[in-house]
Amino acid sequence: MKGFLAVTDPYWIDHLRSINATEANFWQPRPTRIALAEWTPWIFKVRGTSLVAGFGFFSYWTIMPLSVAWETFGPANGAISYSDMIRRVGGLRRERPIDDDVGCVALSDVLILDRSDWIAAPADWHPNIVRGAGYDLASGEGARIWTQLQAFAASQAKSTPILSVPGASALQLISARRGQGAFRLMVMDAYGRRCAISGERTLPALEAAHIRPFAEHQLHEVQNGILMRSDIHKLYDRGLVTVEPDLTFRVSGSIERDYSNGKIYSELAGRTIASPDDPAMKPNSSALSWHSREVFRP
Repeated sequence: MKGFLAVTDPYWIDHLRSINATEANFWQPRPTRIALAEWTPWIFKVRGTSLVAGFGFFSYWTIMPLSVAWETFGPANGAISYSDMIRRVGGLRRERPIDDDVGCVALSDVLILDRSDWIAAPADWHPNIVRGAGYDLASGEGARIWTQLQAFAASQAKSTPILSVPGASALQLISARRGQGAFRLMVMDAYGRRCAISGERTLPALEAAHIRPFAEHQLHEVQNGILMRSDIHKLYDRGLVTVEPDLTFRVSGSIERDYSNGKIYSELAGRTIASPDDPAMKPNSSALSWHSREVFRP
């Protein structure tokens, strides 16, 4: 089984530990192909030490403006505030960024160890590796590290779905579940970073709406999401608008009856919403039918 040993800053590690993060944004330019395989374990090698401090599972990678990365992950970016994140990203660049783009590596099921529990990095790790490198977790030093990290993970007694890592043995089953941050980034990209209903392209105004509430099935799946302008998202959650299984946008008469308004929404009624080019990411028809039947208020 292949993993990725990612070199990271001690501050990033300590901050994630302090907030008990279970999802994180490991901001980095485009990683290697090995690191981008879904559910690849990312093992955190602490810069300036010969120690490993934890791990997470690769969920998604994309490039987003710094402001969107902060809105999506907040302190799980490994910074205490947006200004702190700008300062830290600026420390890696020649110029101080304002709302420059940043590579977002969304990691799920993150586990950070107490400093006293940090474990020895691979004995054959080359100190000149700056960003990280692929590493075999099935034998030798890789197997030692992975076994120790799995033991810590088991001690946390996480109640998450169990998925098999491709290429792993029956003894290497892990818990892996996509987080809210990765879900938002994936839905943004799936819909071309445009509101599926209005066509709005201002990223800070766009939100990844769940068709069926996350609280119901505890999974962040792109097929259960639609990219919407924030005001349309609020109306959708309240049943004042809906999307039919044939992707037709409908508007409730309650908006006009109760609020004596809603012209900007009624003008959108009857449109066929935009959907992802990838058939595997198109909205789930049964979920759309559920929302139209159970949530929408004609």
